[in-house]
Parts: sequence; structure tokens; C-alpha cells
Amino acid sequence: MTASDRHLGTGRRNFLKGAAAAALGIGGMVATGLPALAARQAGLPPAGAEFPLGLIADKSGLRIGNTDVRTDLRGEVAFRAEANAGGPADSVRLRMLGLRMSGELPGDGARQDGGVLLIEQEDADVAVQSLLKLTQPFPQRYEHTMVLSFTMTIVQPGARIDQPLVLTTKEPAVLVGQLTQFPPKGDFYQLQSPVDLVRRDAPDATLATIQTFPVQVGGLG
Repeated sequence: MTASDRHLGTGRRNFLKGAAAAALGIGGMVATGLPALAARQAGLPPAGAEFPLGLIADKSGLRIGNTDVRTDLRGEVAFRAEANAGGPADSVRLRMLGLRMSGELPGDGARQDGGVLLIEQEDADVAVQSLLKLTQPFPQRYEHTMVLSFTMTIVQPGARIDQPLVLTTKEPAVLVGQLTQFPPKGDFYQLQSPVDLVRRDAPDATLATIQTFPVQVGGLG
């Protein structure tokens, strides 16, 4: 074998090593991008897309202490789509970016103002349990599960409780909507079970419960 042949052999081996390394690099990028690509192909929002949604929950039923009340709640929630790593390809996770709802509490006839109620996101959504899943490709149908942890602030003038009363969800509220499009357009979501609310410093004592929560959800903007 001549020196020229040896040189050509070495060059060929180096080229093949480089090609193999490049192929592995491309393969890694493809594998990493698979969840987002599959989501787009399945008719799901891409990772990073954000969705502000309006919330209307008329005649929501609550039990505060020993009293049952009804109130009309209005507000907004916002989500950001994220790849559902390790989950089905026809689904994306939705990280809650913010939540705020408010409503007036009815009076008892002895005073004009029955009070106010405010719901807000409790902490940063670290667990990201909310999920959007494509259940039927054509025509497209989705199942949107909203998992909401929040604080509820109750102010009742004249009530024999500390003011304001700040409670937190003992377990997250879970609402499920069956949709023909996403973002939803005024679709109703069903509360899966009553939501107990407690003080942070006394988690074993339920002071209020959301019993019914007929939430109507619609995209904003």
C-alpha cells in the first residue's frame, strides 16, 4: 500500500466518523422535537402557544360555614402549551399562567352588602397537570382537563369570622370539557367533584366547599 493509499484510507475513515456523528446529532434533534411535531400534526397547539380564556360560572353553589349560597363568578384563566413528554402523542400539557375570578355574595336582608368572593391562582403551576387531548382526529374532538389550585378570599361584612377569610383548595379543582375546537368557544366544563377549602395553617378543617361550578369557557382575543 502506497503512502497515497494510506492517506486516502485515513481520510475516508475520518469522513465516515464525521458523518456518523452528524447523523447521531440529527437523530437526537429529531427525537427531541418529536412530541412538538406530533402535537402539530395531531391538530394540537404547538409548545409555547399561550391561551387566555374567559370564565363564566353563573349560579355557582357554595357552602360557607353552615350556610349555602349562590353567586355569579366572572374571570379569566391563561395557559401555555407544553410538550407532553412521555405521554400520548395526541396530547399536550397546559401550564396555568394565571387565574382570577370574582363575584358578589348575597345579603341576608339585614344588610345591603352580602360580601365579595375572589379566586386567584395559588402558586406557580409546577406540576402542570392540565391536559388537552385529541380524542377524535376527524372531525376533530378534544378533551380538556383543567386542574386548578387556587386561593379563595371571602369578605362578609358583619360576619362572625376573621376578615378577610383566606382559604386554599385542599385538593385541586378538576374541570373537564368535551370540545369540537380549541380554544373553546363558550363550552361548558363539568366539575368532577366538590372542592373543599381550608386554611393553610389548619388543613384538616373544611371551612367552605364549592359544590357546583358550571363554568363556561371561551377564548379571548
